[in-house]
Amino acid sequence: MPIINRIADFHGQMQEWRHDIHAHPEIAFEEDRTSDIVARELETFGIEVHRGLGKTGVVGVLKNGDGPSIGLRADMDALPIHEANDFDHRSTIDGKMHACGHDGHTSMLLGAAKYLAETRQFKGTINFIFQPAEEGEGGARVMIEDGLFEKFPCGSVYGVHNMPGKETGSFHMRPGPLMAAYDSFQIKVRGRGCHGAMPHQGLDPIVVASHIVTALQTITSRNLNPVESAVISVTQIHAGDTNNVIPDSVFMEGTTRCFKPEIRDWIETSMQRVIDGVSQALGAEVQFDYLRRYPATINHVAETEIAAKIAAEIAGEAKVTTDTPPTMGGEDFSFMLEKVPGCYLFIGNGADQEEGSCMIHNPNYDFNDRILPIGASYFSRLVETVLPA
Repeated sequence: MPIINRIADFHGQMQEWRHDIHAHPEIAFEEDRTSDIVARELETFGIEVHRGLGKTGVVGVLKNGDGPSIGLRADMDALPIHEANDFDHRSTIDGKMHACGHDGHTSMLLGAAKYLAETRQFKGTINFIFQPAEEGEGGARVMIEDGLFEKFPCGSVYGVHNMPGKETGSFHMRPGPLMAAYDSFQIKVRGRGCHGAMPHQGLDPIVVASHIVTALQTITSRNLNPVESAVISVTQIHAGDTNNVIPDSVFMEGTTRCFKPEIRDWIETSMQRVIDGVSQALGAEVQFDYLRRYPATINHVAETEIAAKIAAEIAGEAKVTTDTPPTMGGEDFSFMLEKVPGCYLFIGNGADQEEGSCMIHNPNYDFNDRILPIGASYFSRLVETVLPA
């Protein structure tokens, strides 16, 4: 079964929604206009609308008799990036753009909601979850803390993300870990500033910071079993104001990634051990703060099998990969998968040199409108399969 004909009929409307949202990007917990659009359209479809979970989140509820329930999730937020594109629907807000395709995810789920409200070829309850603040702020966690699954119980939950570099409309998934746990850290090294020509009169925090950066890399390269996967990356180092003054302090920041909870715990304690050892050896004072962000995105086996079956119906078996390699990227849909069984997968946004091949989080990125009816059909067939009439 290819794209659902009725969904293909309103492809243009989905594109209009997507371009409007793209032109008016809103970042984490500021998605007021986007939420208004979502709520308005859901109400137009005759779907019961609930607002306020996760501050700007929207949940649409569609019931058709007694039966099980399902959750379908789309993220709504943009990124603090200045858009470099010059097409008509480019961002109208300087310094903000939809550089990850959440405008497309939202439009796909709206398309599925429109079709399912019209046809009602299911028995049970659909919860359409439009989530804010996926980009680093954990909007899924906030919605759950606000009672998402208590107020809107879901027997299973499903989400998608577009993926540049993959053939347009192809599906990519795997049971088990798909995306890594995402944490961040901050390190402040306090030394004693002095003249750059007389380093013996101070305590150089830049030298201490340099030793810390090098030593941290031994955690994954020399202390972790090589068959496991983990990353520790220092991504920012800030210190000093001029070329002849050794500063008082250095500020560093970075991220860690892994797939297993026990390795996540081990990384934090190992980093603390290494930092304490270097600081004690070199005589500096060091403050280390480790911030837990997102757990690993771990798909459930049964739900992934269902997702693969539906994907094959939509795109054909040749365009479905069920053992796609895990990625070190993070995703807060992981919080939902900790509470409810489900599956998260990627839909190809365009292979190399194709339209839609520009990678996400890039100022030249744009969501490929060709996959809007594909995603909407996937969501819709999921419902008709999991909640058979």
